[in-house]
Amino acid sequence: MLTVDYDRLGLAEGDLVLDMGAGAGRHSFECLRRGARVVALDYGFDELPPVRELMWAMKQEGEAPSDPLAACLNGDALRLPFRDDTFDHVICSEVFEHIQHDTLAMAELHRVLKPGGTLAATVPSWLPEKICWALSAEYHAPLSPGGHVRIYTEEQLRDRLASAGLDVWESHRVHALHSPYWWLRCMVGPSNDRNPLVRAYHELLVWDMVEEPPVTQVAERLLSPLLGKSVVLYATNTGGDASDGRAESAASSAADGSGKPRRPEVARDEVSADA
Repeated sequence: MLTVDYDRLGLAEGDLVLDMGAGAGRHSFECLRRGARVVALDYGFDELPPVRELMWAMKQEGEAPSDPLAACLNGDALRLPFRDDTFDHVICSEVFEHIQHDTLAMAELHRVLKPGGTLAATVPSWLPEKICWALSAEYHAPLSPGGHVRIYTEEQLRDRLASAGLDVWESHRVHALHSPYWWLRCMVGPSNDRNPLVRAYHELLVWDMVEEPPVTQVAERLLSPLLGKSVVLYATNTGGDASDGRAESAASSAADGSGKPRRPEVARDEVSADA
């Protein structure tokens, strides 16, 4: 299930992409299928081995070009291990809502994105997320370890990305049919995936993703502007300096009390060669 529109992102064969907070790798795999070079980075180390194995399998089976870079890295969104101006594109899908210091992460993405490069950032939409929070305290932090720490309005996310030096130029909402699924899960308990209604709805969603029947595709298009579970924002690094975000990031990462900010580690040569 893809949340990002790759045509809007402007992805082209050979482009270098950072999938920040890659999770199970769904967006990384699509980048690889399209001939891009991709670095899947995640804070959770356990997420990465299956992603790496599937990338290898895709190349072996001819589902992706055999030569493009397909790397997995364990890393921190607040201190990305890459040189400035490294990536042509950045994907950050369903990540910012988990990070306390989200503006620092945005400043880091601005730093590693090339001038003229594009970013696609997705977060849960305000209304569907508000309903989830109201239905279950276990859905979000602090009762859910590593769970969502805030609910964004689209305007709030636009403003924070702009403060990080990114020019947001388009947005849309997706996955309307997923919102009722999560409301149902919140009503029966977010961890209760054995509930018959939850299981039945999950089977419906899987069927929809595999078969793509016209009736659900039409429903998705009609309902997403209001009920889309995720909002997607597309932004460009226009080459300007970040304002508050980068200054705060430098101040918070002073290494030894000397007032000098720590520089992010230099990436491996295969990742940073095109910086």
